[in-house]
Amino acid sequence: MLIVTGATGRLGSLVVDRLLERVPAEKVGVSVRDPGKASALAARGVRVRAGDFTDPASLQHAFEGADRVLVVSAAIRGGGALVANCAAIDAAQRAGAHHIVYTSHQAASPISLFPPQTVHAATEEHLKQTGVPFTALRNGFYTSTLAHHIGSALTTGDLAVPQDGPVSWTAHEDLAEAAAIALADGTLTGITPPLTAPSALDFADVADILSKLTGRTITRTVADDEEWKAGLIAGGLPPQAAEFAFGMFAAARQGEFTVTGPTLETVIDHPARTVESVLRALVDHHGSRGERP
Repeated sequence: MLIVTGATGRLGSLVVDRLLERVPAEKVGVSVRDPGKASALAARGVRVRAGDFTDPASLQHAFEGADRVLVVSAAIRGGGALVANCAAIDAAQRAGAHHIVYTSHQAASPISLFPPQTVHAATEEHLKQTGVPFTALRNGFYTSTLAHHIGSALTTGDLAVPQDGPVSWTAHEDLAEAAAIALADGTLTGITPPLTAPSALDFADVADILSKLTGRTITRTVADDEEWKAGLIAGGLPPQAAEFAFGMFAAARQGEFTVTGPTLETVIDHPARTVESVLRALVDHHGSRGERP
């Protein structure tokens, strides 16, 4: 059986959809914290079981009969993410999985300035130590992250964020398709090459694209680091979360996210979605809420 964790999340749900295009539903199982949210999958014939990375005992039942397991990296800040990832990997090993697939990142490094990348690097090391064949999907940076930064720019015309650098923005949909292929076919093994769209863009490029899409000038302004973080905190974000958000910019300006490669498009056998296509959907959504374009 092929097991997908986090199957009601943004990435996991897309993975299951793509997986069901390749294998019968009775060969697919999902591990989710709230089975009630996966009722539609159960109706399609998918085995739905409760499983929580922070409750390792629950994973024994969720992973029962696993041949391959996709561990979607835990969305927990701080050291808890590494503990959770390792708990899921260990549970997959105990369940007898012959292959473990993990959603890592192209910038995974123990010395990254962006905390999630140090977690990915440590999780990859744990995967190696299990002795179980594995795949670490070195995913590009999710393009949807831009939604957190462009909202005010679409209203004010000013895209004010800290100094950055080129980022390998890559769509969830394409990464989900690659994950489904890796889980179904076992065609990717070990630590993969970067799974990214073919180009890396900075926020000046994003501003140019937004200008084109909206028909009005969107200006990219370099915000002072401390003032930008203070603005987030004033808007209600906890200081720790503001520092976390800033970490992406600190890492980008050091070139951590510039790496791109052809592997993703080779695996999915079609061109990757462009940043412009994802931004167009974000702009359309912004407009549908009645906000000034």
